[in-house]
Amino acid sequence: MLSGCAGTPHGEARVRLPPALLAQARPIGRGPRFHLPARGPVPGRCARRLGPRAGVHVELFAANRVVLVPTGIGTRPPRTFSAGRISAARCYGELVTLDPTGLVLVRAGRRPPLSALFRAWGQPLSARQLGPFEAPPGTRVAVFVDGRRRRGSPRSVPLAAHAEIVLEVGPHVPPHSSYTFPPGT
Repeated sequence: MLSGCAGTPHGEARVRLPPALLAQARPIGRGPRFHLPARGPVPGRCARRLGPRAGVHVELFAANRVVLVPTGIGTRPPRTFSAGRISAARCYGELVTLDPTGLVLVRAGRRPPLSALFRAWGQPLSARQLGPFEAPPGTRVAVFVDGRRRRGSPRSVPLAAHAEIVLEVGPHVPPHSSYTFPPGT
């Protein structure tokens, strides 16, 4: 007799993802080029409290893989962690990352450029360079904001509240047009 969960053993349901969604999936890259630590300066005034913030989501793709935006950008040690997320730091700058999800928290009322995030990370960003990755000859770093291609320098893209920013070097990855932000960001 089959159980009530699609006949799988022990009530485990099998989930089949649509082929179109599977075609868009990219694994997280392996090795140090894909997992770069935060080592740049804290941007702006370093405040003891996190304070009100607006969320911006930043996704990076290089060599057909996900590049993680690290935890700890814009914060100073010592840091306290809870479930892999920063729960306290000595101080917080104008923009911070508290976990490696790509969620960037920007001080309320500010719209720093994307270059500020990369400077605070300690990584280069230009029309031809995305961190340690160079655009293939004859191409540039592709930039998408809310799913639409943006021309011009990636450095000048504003970190605007609730923007979904995708940067790519290498094969095209269909960009997301939105992100579900946690409450309060």
